[in-house]
Parts: sequence; C-alpha cells; structure tokens
Amino acid sequence: MTPSQHRYTPAEYLAYERGVETKNEFIAGRIVAMSGVSRAHSLINSNLIRILGTQLRERPCEGHASRMRVKIPACAVYTYPDLLVVCGESQLEDAEQDTLLNPTLIVEVVSPATSAYDRGDKFHYYSALPSLQAYLLIAEDQVLLEHFARTGDSWLLTYTSDPTAVVQLPTIGCSIPVAEVYKDVPLPAEPPSYATPDGPIFTPDMDVR
Repeated sequence: MTPSQHRYTPAEYLAYERGVETKNEFIAGRIVAMSGVSRAHSLINSNLIRILGTQLRERPCEGHASRMRVKIPACAVYTYPDLLVVCGESQLEDAEQDTLLNPTLIVEVVSPATSAYDRGDKFHYYSALPSLQAYLLIAEDQVLLEHFARTGDSWLLTYTSDPTAVVQLPTIGCSIPVAEVYKDVPLPAEPPSYATPDGPIFTPDMDVR
C-alpha cells in the first residue's frame, strides 16, 4: 500500500505509517507526505528541546520532538507536531504507544511554505483537542513567536518580535528566552512580511494582544 488519492481508514493509515521510515499525515482519509525541514527549522527545534527539556525536569510533564504522532479524533486527523508537551498522564491510542491523544502544548516552527497551513487548517485541527491549552508558532526566517492560549471557548493571541523578550508558557510552567530560541539560527537580513500577525487566524472570537 502506498500513499495515493485513495481514501484510507485510520487503521490502514497506521498500518502503512508504522511500516515506513518517512512521516505522513492523515487528513480525512488521505495520506499526505511530510516534507523535510530547513537548517533554521532544525536548529530552532533543537534549541527548544534544550530550553524546555531542562525546565520540564521539575514539572509533572514530558516533552516529545517531531517523531510523536498526535491523533485528533474530531477531525479524522493524525499529524506530527514539531514539539509537544503533555502534562499529567499521557493518553495513548493503543499498545504501540506511538500516538498521543492529549497534548497540553503544541509547538510548530513556521516556514513560508507552511505559514498558511499552520495558522489556518492545522490550528483548526489542533483546536479540536480538548486537552490542548496552548499553541506556539515560531517563525524560522525572522524573530517572531506567536502564543495562542485557550481561554474557555476562545483563544488569546500574544506575540513578540523582540529578541530580548522572554515568552511565558504558564500552561506548562515554563519560559522561553527568545534569544535562546534563535541561537545560531541564520536569519535573512530583511525579514519577510508573511508572518506579521494581521488579525484573527482561525477562531472568530479570538483576543489579540
């Protein structure tokens, strides 16, 4: 079985996914191949693992990099966040223990190619997870962190492009120094305009600050 326009069941997707080395998302019956990442993307992810890993040692939480799959039952979606944190007991789909059901925080590193998806459909999918309390987007080609925090049925967006700032993640009791996120990351001299927040991304009743 190989990815195609054929509609697969979740069971068929998992059987396929567990037998290949590449990573593929599952979206409404489709198996969608995931592309590779840039050097900047990889460095940001490595920096985040270091920053959060140290702090999470003192918390009843665990972090996972991009190999941990997440299932979103309400949308019939499986995907691989760049990084996630789950606090409390992890809920896993089955005995394989490779598919998480209850992330608390999800982090995605945003490229020009994934910007619309990460802020649009992907945010829509993730928002359907009752456990998710925070969604953090980090631009790979300019200093920009966007933090979406769940407040009841709405999301509060705060963002910074200040390289000296420290982003607080109260949901998991951690903080992220922006300078450390971008340590050794090559950034273009002129930042692009695509990642500038310009209004609500997904939810119609989102607060933006």
